[in-house]
Amino acid sequence: MGTPSRRYVAFLRAINVGGHTVTMDRLRTLFEEMGHAGAKTFIASGNVVFDSLRDDVDALETEIERHLERNLGFPVGTFIRSIEEVEAVAGYEPFRKEGDGSGGHTLSVAFLKAVPPDEVAERVVALGTEIDDLHVHGRELYWLRHTRIHESKITGAQLEKVLGGPATMRNVTTVRRLAGKFSGS
Repeated sequence: MGTPSRRYVAFLRAINVGGHTVTMDRLRTLFEEMGHAGAKTFIASGNVVFDSLRDDVDALETEIERHLERNLGFPVGTFIRSIEEVEAVAGYEPFRKEGDGSGGHTLSVAFLKAVPPDEVAERVVALGTEIDDLHVHGRELYWLRHTRIHESKITGAQLEKVLGGPATMRNVTTVRRLAGKFSGS
């Protein structure tokens, strides 16, 4: 009896932004070339659901990053979560009452490579303003903007500098829809 496969979500950075256009068919093919079964994409922002026999997430991230860069010609940061972890992120409520995108309120989730040390998490949260709330939980950073993104004084680059590494951001609605669609499938 073989090892059962696990379902993962790869949150890819730099897909269909900054002039790096990649079709979702191409992404699926690239994942299948690596032997990852059942590859499916979810919206065109670089979310790939796939099955793998491997359980070393760090090694999977490295393998995917190398394969994508070799085939696409640019670096693609890869942040992998199990479907169970995505469900937990989707269900986590870091703020008393978050925005849903209406009225200029938006809750975003930044996926990180590792859990930041407490002192780094504290520095990130300290960046918060009257219109930006920040919360670190595990390998995710939650960012509630009480305004439109262009009105915020905080940038993704600024957050990455304080975090000391890359991240990729998704609207919580996307994360919740992804968890709902692929949970238990």
